[in-house]
Amino acid sequence: MTLVDRATSALVDHRTATVSAERLAERLGRWASADTTLAAGLADGIARLVREGELRGGDRLPSERTLAATVAVSRGTVVSAYARLYDDGILDRRQGSGTRIAGAAPTAARHAAGRGEALYATLPSSIDLLRAVPAISPLAVDIVQRHRPVLNARTAEADPAALADLRTAIAAAMAADGTPTTSAQILVTHGAQQALSLLVDELVSPGDTVLTEEVAWPGLTDAVRRRGGLVHGIRLTPSGIDVEALEAAIVVRRPVLIALNPHNHNPTGVQTSPPVRQRIAELSAEHGITVVEDRVLAHASFDGVTPPSLAALRPDAPIVVVESLSKWAWEGLRVGWLRADPVLVRRLRGLRQSSDLSTSVPAQLLALDLLAEAPALRRDLATVHREAAVAAGRLLSAHLPDWEWRPPRGGLCLWARLPSGSAGAFGRHAAGFGVSVAGSAQFASDMDADDHIRIPITPAPQVLEAGMQRLGRAWASYVGRDGGPLL
Repeated sequence: MTLVDRATSALVDHRTATVSAERLAERLGRWASADTTLAAGLADGIARLVREGELRGGDRLPSERTLAATVAVSRGTVVSAYARLYDDGILDRRQGSGTRIAGAAPTAARHAAGRGEALYATLPSSIDLLRAVPAISPLAVDIVQRHRPVLNARTAEADPAALADLRTAIAAAMAADGTPTTSAQILVTHGAQQALSLLVDELVSPGDTVLTEEVAWPGLTDAVRRRGGLVHGIRLTPSGIDVEALEAAIVVRRPVLIALNPHNHNPTGVQTSPPVRQRIAELSAEHGITVVEDRVLAHASFDGVTPPSLAALRPDAPIVVVESLSKWAWEGLRVGWLRADPVLVRRLRGLRQSSDLSTSVPAQLLALDLLAEAPALRRDLATVHREAAVAAGRLLSAHLPDWEWRPPRGGLCLWARLPSGSAGAFGRHAAGFGVSVAGSAQFASDMDADDHIRIPITPAPQVLEAGMQRLGRAWASYVGRDGGPLL
């Protein structure tokens, strides 16, 4: 039986929210332990399924007698286990409706919010290899300097969704990229980060599960955790996310949202293959689940080829596309947008209006000029960073020859695996040598992976070279002669 086959034997009947005793026994696994009583072990196993999002508020558990017969214990053991869970606030007794999971599922993940904060924590005396921020190109500088905004009744009035002319221009640009779009499907935001945050605030409630890659942009995962949501990471392969594991997680964990960065993925640089992209779009349509496609790096492919959006592959699927000018025009402008169903756009427009009202009108007017030159600006991005990736790779091989990495085909960073030791510990050690780097923990979705370092290729050549030299010296003093970390 495959992973998807096992997941299809669902833990919960979605029509009645009733938990199958047989499926519950399977998902509990080896819950009995010699270190505790049977009742305590059973209670801990059920609590774990709640924390991980497989059991959620309102789900009805089997009766004590049914579960006892299924897991081969006395009814008194199950009664005692349920009593523990009542006391902990995990279960709720409802007259006439049995034993159910209480309210929103408790989550231990809320304390983990703020992983992305470390990406902005460079010490004053340190070389910054934390952030991957492209320098503004000469062409973009020229566009900014030539910009002469035209203010009239049509352009001077702020709107939470954006100026009509800008929404029309964005829709036309997306259509030219292969995603037919109308202006009613566009909401302009202060960068892609605000678009992600608005979507999370609107679609995720406490206890809800969001699926994403096993390592992902912390701006997304932090936003989910701040809402009290659960993040579950899915394994990445060289072809993109493991779609079989993704399908299994959809059935088992019942997510409210799937958020992916499928092209020139940050931080790994993975480019999702066409068959995997197609399957993701199909899963969205088949299950009716919203997929958010982060495309801020989609135009950073070194061969200049940009794949169609997931929304273009299945127009009937509830797929939201998030893009931005930041990576290919100017990071400092803070103009991004999302493309979604017009009904969702209207909901998000209202939510956005209650926070910051609208995007700066001068920034929107400048964005119109930059969008007009989008093809040339995107070509510059690909060319400059293709050369930067080659240079960064040479430096990595020269100063850290035992680190494992693959030359990226796009994106703004290298993703290097340490042969030994802890990425977090090494990052702290490297700070003593005057260089700041981010390790796996800043990007891990739900498990604290600790074996990779992200190296941006965006710093000026002389800064990157000096930073890599310091990393090399730091590694030499961190690793002992036997290849293990010095204690």
